[in-house]
Amino acid sequence: MFYDFIIQDNFEIDDENTLIIIDSIFNRIIVQNHIDSDKIEIHIIENKQINAFALPGNHLIVNTGLISSTVSPEELAGVICHEIAHIELDHIMKKLVKEVGISLLVSMAGGNSGSEVLAETVRHLSSTAFDRKLEKEADLKGVDYLIKSNIDPNPFADFFYKIEGNDDFLEHFSWLNTHPELKARAQYIIKYIN
Repeated sequence: MFYDFIIQDNFEIDDENTLIIIDSIFNRIIVQNHIDSDKIEIHIIENKQINAFALPGNHLIVNTGLISSTVSPEELAGVICHEIAHIELDHIMKKLVKEVGISLLVSMAGGNSGSEVLAETVRHLSSTAFDRKLEKEADLKGVDYLIKSNIDPNPFADFFYKIEGNDDFLEHFSWLNTHPELKARAQYIIKYIN
């Protein structure tokens, strides 16, 4: 339901060259971390916003703006690992229950949701952070995934340093304003790596 709503207003990329790059990163991560390949479905959406986010039903959305803003596959892999961690740690449902409420979720599951409720819920999932504890948990689990995949995790931390204080990035990365401080995230990631 959530993915169908997003795809109504966005174009899903089917360019083979782009898909090969993303699929090679994604497949390496899930194989090396023994994550069921049928469990998570990755989608690349034409959208300039520098963002990736997870939806209920284990859909992982990666915007083209994120792909074009990363300077290495390792940076992109770090963000993808972070979102996989949100899925694997069941953060999406925890956030939905907290943000939307269990009664509304049950109503939505029964097909009784209005489009404005669905739109607001998708906005929350794609543009606001999980609480700091869950963000940190996903960051560190993402680092574990990178290490097990034999991907250097340092560019993941560097990505946060690059964005911190860069107004051009933050303009397109507005959802990060609700995430824990970027510099602090980079610092605890580097500490964890070491």
